[in-house]
Amino acid sequence: MFPTEPAAVNNGFSALLKNRGFMLLWIGQLLSQLGDKIFFVLMVALLENYQPPPGLAQNSMYSILMLAFTLPAILFGSAGGIFVDRFSKKFILVGANVLQTLLMLLIAFLPREFFILLILTFAISTLAQFFAPAEQAAIPVLVKKENFMAANALYSSTMMGALIIGFAIGEPILSLAKSWLGAGYGQEVVVGGLYLLSALAVQPINFGSENKLSGDGLRTEINPWADFKAGLRYLTKNRLILNAMLQLTTLYCVFAALMVLTIRLAADFGLKEKQFGFFLAAAGVGMVFGAAILGHWGDKLHHKPLPLMGFLIMSLVLGLFTFTHNLFLALGLSAFLGIGAALIGVPMQTLIQQRTPPTMHGKVFGFQNHIVNIALSAPLAITGPLTDILGLRTVLVGMSIVVASVGIWAWKNTRGVLQDVI
Repeated sequence: MFPTEPAAVNNGFSALLKNRGFMLLWIGQLLSQLGDKIFFVLMVALLENYQPPPGLAQNSMYSILMLAFTLPAILFGSAGGIFVDRFSKKFILVGANVLQTLLMLLIAFLPREFFILLILTFAISTLAQFFAPAEQAAIPVLVKKENFMAANALYSSTMMGALIIGFAIGEPILSLAKSWLGAGYGQEVVVGGLYLLSALAVQPINFGSENKLSGDGLRTEINPWADFKAGLRYLTKNRLILNAMLQLTTLYCVFAALMVLTIRLAADFGLKEKQFGFFLAAAGVGMVFGAAILGHWGDKLHHKPLPLMGFLIMSLVLGLFTFTHNLFLALGLSAFLGIGAALIGVPMQTLIQQRTPPTMHGKVFGFQNHIVNIALSAPLAITGPLTDILGLRTVLVGMSIVVASVGIWAWKNTRGVLQDVI
């Protein structure tokens, strides 16, 4: 169910194509997220040029580097949102990308010391935690309410597309950069270039009155802990937004778990383990298709229980995976799962944007960024061991039951509230 009464005219994606500010923001998002994914691939590739410190094995270097990359998302996921409420969104979006560009160049020209690489990786990943909530908070400023659904559909599609495409093209692009620009700095220049292009795309955006508000924020004392508690209090009092975040968290947990489970699924269908990306790509295509439907016809679907339908679709697909032995049918199910994911993610993100007052945008989106990052990290750690202990089929059936239960509970818990606001 979509949380607001649609406007009389809603042109879907066509209205967004005419919105210069939003299109520049979208291009910046695409470039920045591609940069993040290819940067992840680059960090792993660069380790061959670094000698292990005394007493540290090569495999331990990989683990520590991954920790440096993922830890900022857990530590600073909410902090970025606090600054969004105090500073200009353009300042944060452009500044984060420019600093990431400079840090990427430092990797190329500073000594090949593992400790230096760890610090720079941690810093670049930390800056990404400021870009994400600023981008989310910018959408309500640039887009009319009746086009929120289409904007979030495009945003969600781009996020999933960058996840799939970035990891798929990361290694080929880095190899070409190494050949054409040189092994010493070519790869770093390409990734840094993506961040710089993102900053240049966002720079011309006019945020209007938002800049005046941010000027007052610059003179306000920043108290991260107080702001974090204020955001948490707001969420605990607003059951609608908190429930929407729970549904988004469940959605990202499922996708994170699938990143592990599809490796085992690939082997069951006679594929090589490294071809697990076929399933994720199919789910991404489904999510793009579902988001496109919502973006174009969302005004005609707003009375439907879209999140409940999405959870039940995902639950059905997870259960059917255990009985499927045909590869093409499995890929089709993956695409169907992606459609279900879009029915959850797009309306719930739209709901959060519409029901959050501008003064709370940064705090709420920062907190959302925080829990989403945890939702993406935790299943990666526990899904593998659970699969080893219980088996793939048991885990899939268990996930199916949990997803259906969360969907039904969330719908019953907020159905009355949603009906009040449409």
